[in-house]
Amino acid sequence: MEIAAVVIGLAIWSGAIQNAPPAFEVATIKPSAPDDRSGKFITMQGPHQFVAKNYSVKDMISAAFDLPPRLISGGPAWIDIDRYEIRATVSSEGRPSSADQMAMFRTLLSDRLKLAIHREQRELPIYQLTVVKEGAKLNESTTEEEYLINRMFNDNHVLLPARNVTIAQFASMFQRAVVDRPIVDKTGLSGRYDFDLEWTRDETQFGGLIPLAPVDNSVPQKPDLFSALQQQLGLRLQPSRGPVDVIIIDRVERPSEN
Repeated sequence: MEIAAVVIGLAIWSGAIQNAPPAFEVATIKPSAPDDRSGKFITMQGPHQFVAKNYSVKDMISAAFDLPPRLISGGPAWIDIDRYEIRATVSSEGRPSSADQMAMFRTLLSDRLKLAIHREQRELPIYQLTVVKEGAKLNESTTEEEYLINRMFNDNHVLLPARNVTIAQFASMFQRAVVDRPIVDKTGLSGRYDFDLEWTRDETQFGGLIPLAPVDNSVPQKPDLFSALQQQLGLRLQPSRGPVDVIIIDRVERPSEN
């Protein structure tokens, strides 16, 4: 049974919200239906339709600024609780890049939620993502479609198919959705790759929000995340400490629907 969904098209934040980035042509924001079981995701549906489903405002800020939610503080309690659906039209001729999507998303937060933030830098626990001594086990992408999907099953098994993604995008998604600290990409890998990663999650992953199922020792288990990364992708997450940007919310309003 699949119980969670997708995060794709993540961007590296390289500018402040005041820089007037490009904007969506038209966007609607409405509360998610209470019985919506379609999962939590953000994606492009075709070249011109940007969709986010079941996202809290803190999730939106996390995605738009490429930071884990735990590195965002301030704001009223409802930014963690209320869930929204966003549908926005992109006017560009082709599919916008991940960076452009998030730039437009930041504009939407500024315009419709009156979001104002400031940054601070703190020394915090991090992971360094590196290549193992034997080298990476990654295949160059053979598709133009770009996605990263986390699929969680009721036996604690996680399947992550990735297509046409960079390691920077992979690290970005992982630090926001999976692990418990920021990730610094030290791999030096600059290509776009196709891969599948499978592991058994623990209580620290996915924000600890999804209870673990009882372990059935009669069924073979997938490796833990750290072992799976090394065995399947030739990558390693190494605990460390380093300077990390954090976001402080100075102002935010409930999103308007039009």
